[in-house]
Amino acid sequence: MPELSLSWRRSAGLRTRAAVVALVTVAAVLAVPTTTSAAVVPAPEPATLVSANPADTTPHAKDGETRAFAQVGTTVYVGGSFTQIRQTASAAWTTQRYLFGYDRATGTISTSFLPVLDGAVNTLVAGPGGTLIVGGAFKTVNGVSRKNLVALNPTTGAIVDSWVGRSDGGTVRDLVLHGNWLYVAGAFNWLNGTAHAGLGRLNATTGAIDPTFNVNATVGRHTTTSYVWTIDVSPDGGTLAVGGNFMYVNDLPRNQMALVGLTGTPAVLNWSTEKFVPPCAAPATFVHYVQDVKFGGDGSWFVVGTNGGGGWPAAYCDALVRFETADRGSGLLATWVDFTGNDTITSVEVADNVIYLGGHFRWLNNPNASDQAGAGAIDRLGIAAVTPATGMPVNWNPRRSGSASMPVGTSNWGSSVPVLWRGSDGLYFGHNSDGMGNEYHGRLGMFPLSGGRVITPKNAPTATSGNLYLGTGAGELAKVPFDGAALGAPATVSQPNYTGAGATWRVDDRIYWSHTVAGTPTGSRIDISLFNGGAIGAPWEASGYNDWFNPAAMTGAFYLDGRLYYTRTGAAGLYYRYFEIDGNYLGATEFTLPTTGVTWSTVRGMAWVAGRIVYGATDGALRSVPFDPTAAPAAVVNGAAATVIAPAAPGLTWSTPSTFFSVQ
Repeated sequence: MPELSLSWRRSAGLRTRAAVVALVTVAAVLAVPTTTSAAVVPAPEPATLVSANPADTTPHAKDGETRAFAQVGTTVYVGGSFTQIRQTASAAWTTQRYLFGYDRATGTISTSFLPVLDGAVNTLVAGPGGTLIVGGAFKTVNGVSRKNLVALNPTTGAIVDSWVGRSDGGTVRDLVLHGNWLYVAGAFNWLNGTAHAGLGRLNATTGAIDPTFNVNATVGRHTTTSYVWTIDVSPDGGTLAVGGNFMYVNDLPRNQMALVGLTGTPAVLNWSTEKFVPPCAAPATFVHYVQDVKFGGDGSWFVVGTNGGGGWPAAYCDALVRFETADRGSGLLATWVDFTGNDTITSVEVADNVIYLGGHFRWLNNPNASDQAGAGAIDRLGIAAVTPATGMPVNWNPRRSGSASMPVGTSNWGSSVPVLWRGSDGLYFGHNSDGMGNEYHGRLGMFPLSGGRVITPKNAPTATSGNLYLGTGAGELAKVPFDGAALGAPATVSQPNYTGAGATWRVDDRIYWSHTVAGTPTGSRIDISLFNGGAIGAPWEASGYNDWFNPAAMTGAFYLDGRLYYTRTGAAGLYYRYFEIDGNYLGATEFTLPTTGVTWSTVRGMAWVAGRIVYGATDGALRSVPFDPTAAPAAVVNGAAATVIAPAAPGLTWSTPSTFFSVQ
């Protein structure tokens, strides 16, 4: 298995996650509703992004890669397959293989923590009692036999002799600490002399085996030996997510992914998906393609980063995928899938309502092309941040690239980011190259929390009454009071900036509209303007990434919870795409919602008001109908419940796409 060396790993402080190998692969960016009885429609939440400018004080490593971080006190510990380190770009290299520490505030490399290991470090955990627990592919530590697992004194690097954990004859790939339980994953068949296949649980204080944890991952894919590559534990300690090349867990079919319940006696849960069963690309190259797994903040969902090359949509190849923890059954589908366009994701981290991902991908939101940017592709070179609600990128783009003055012998770009880890002061990254954020950062670095920003979600108005606006001429709107059931007397409002407008939707303090513009790739574009009920401001274009889309084809639209819902010319459906307000990025995949009883091809103009779609039509009448997107796969709209608010009337006909609702 030269392509997927089991001595790789990624990091963790209190919770450690694994990383991967990456090759240039083949995949794409989408979103897929679940197969559960009701759809999950996550709403965007406030989020905090780290700075896009890496810290200048972190030291550098040479050769190999960084795979793990942990912090004990004020010291950050770094593990990997590197062999030399240095303080600054101009300092001489010092031999220090596989593990070192440095001061979190100053970046000064520790001169007292000098352990000697004979193999790479894949995972680190800050253990109980001020210990540092190390897992990897080593046989000796400080000249003493310690097989793949050891606890060290974080000041001196000396072995904690009383800690008895060991992995007999098999690599440790991942460690996760929850409470005083240390979960161990890797390519082993024995822990502490007790038979365990790929998984085990130890007393974190003593290293003693927990005999009640009897969960084994077996039967490797494509005739390889089975192993567990990545694990994570939900914040409440109730669920263990497991990924690797196995096909069975406790003799139950679980191809590459499984969930284990940890309440009471640990047991495999009734959760499985077929989306990691089909081969993504050449099996000899991609023995497994589940690369990293991480629970969200409240544990109700988790994300999986994959490699694998081609194979979608039959399989989730080269993609970031969200699953719901509470789902049960077989053949489960993801809440959403973000394909890269056939490039690898090697690590994920979730912090502060943001999902960070690293790898050698070049784009996200890219389901429409292979190994190039397709319609909708958003440039993200090897490092990105996306929203948990939809998987769409947010406006954070440091890029895995170096400067023009990179030191001699360094590399701008490599195949892998084995670890992303949220420490106390920022997002730490480990990679197998030396460029990040257009600067030199040899094999490791950190994006500080200081200098980051808060993302405040924007949404449709939630009020039950306000005003419906209706385009009545060039630069002119009718403002009609609306209480959710009946209309008031209209007033004509001059809006000279609102010209060439088609389908319009309201989001918080702004409106978006389809704007017919000559010379654009599609003859129209999405424009934005600030709007508070007074004058509509001068519009600007909603991101050049949307040039591929023809918004003039929309006959009505409204925004809600990260989705742009719309109807379009000549089509008989109600559709949606994801739409990320932080960056104004439009999802590259169109989804059709199940509905009954509404002739969507006649709709002209839509708004969402207090749980109902208010819509005009070619007959000039205004109607409303209840709307529940979580009802899918049952109908989200039942036309039998539609009501007529107002018939067509002289001087005011509801047959134009330029309709929207606002409180003001």
